[in-house]
Amino acid sequence: MNRTDRVVALKQAAQERILILDGSWGVMIQRRDLSEEDFRGERFADHIGQMKGNNDILCLTRPDIITDLHNQYFEAGADISETNTFSATTIAQDDYHLDAQACWDINYEGAKLARAAADEWTAKEPHKPRFAAGSIGPLNKMLSMSSDVNDPGARLVTFDQVYEAYKQQVRALYQGGVDLYLIETITDTLNCKAALKAILDLEDEEQEKLPIWISGTITDRSGRTLSGQTAEAFWNSVKHAKPFAIGFNCALGADLMRPHIAELSRVADTLVAAYPNAGLPNAMGQYDEQPHETAHELHEWAKDGIVNILGGCCGTTPDHIRHVADEVRGITPRPVPERPKAMRLSGLEPFELI
Repeated sequence: MNRTDRVVALKQAAQERILILDGSWGVMIQRRDLSEEDFRGERFADHIGQMKGNNDILCLTRPDIITDLHNQYFEAGADISETNTFSATTIAQDDYHLDAQACWDINYEGAKLARAAADEWTAKEPHKPRFAAGSIGPLNKMLSMSSDVNDPGARLVTFDQVYEAYKQQVRALYQGGVDLYLIETITDTLNCKAALKAILDLEDEEQEKLPIWISGTITDRSGRTLSGQTAEAFWNSVKHAKPFAIGFNCALGADLMRPHIAELSRVADTLVAAYPNAGLPNAMGQYDEQPHETAHELHEWAKDGIVNILGGCCGTTPDHIRHVADEVRGITPRPVPERPKAMRLSGLEPFELI
């Protein structure tokens, strides 16, 4: 299938069943116990500083590992697998002293790896096409919050710098062959808006329109993002982009995330997606929630009709995804509601005037 046909197939599949996203990449890469040399490869053998821990660089130095992880998640039942490009922007990769060319290559090659794996599985199982999502993660610098407690106006980056970093990432992911964009683990809505502008501007200039999936993060029991917004206010802030899906991931396990997903399900006139952590981390930073426990929680969400897409974030494995896929198979996806026209504004709280 060409990309246009794949996008049609993705949207059709979302009408027919609850779609399954892959699980954590970090936990699976950590299990490989890779060395500094694995991360460096030949290309970065003499690069300054430590490279270990820069998981995105493995798209270039250990593509075999990345392909294997795509295959593990597709085999477990995932419809969609993410590119290994969560931190592949010039701003985030500056911590590793990597330049714009290296960032381009990570995104482009990461997209090609995901594309190849998805195509291989689609060829084997044409009744269940697989899709590649371009992972666009958060930055280590925020536009909405000060970098200095003594100066509320202090920022380490400008909107234009964030926009340009995301624009390069989006262009490389597109050329590498992704089917949709996943702006994920959003803690700062203004950073997210820069990523959205980058996507929408590139569509106007040169690219085919691809589905956009926006996934925020509720950071704690307050029910707000790190930049202070409630679930509904967050939706009001990004709905202008007419996303294919809206949802939350990371920070919380399924039990604590549910009320926020339920709120999005009530207000969002698009697909609702969620990929929670495998519970909360223990004292050692490990995730103890077992695959059947995660799957049981998400089965209840599906049964109650509040989700269209499910997957896993921190601590989840192919076994978690296999259990989730099995638990929700055959359950009708959430119907997208029609909401009355109204003026809907957002700050930290939503405002609606019908």
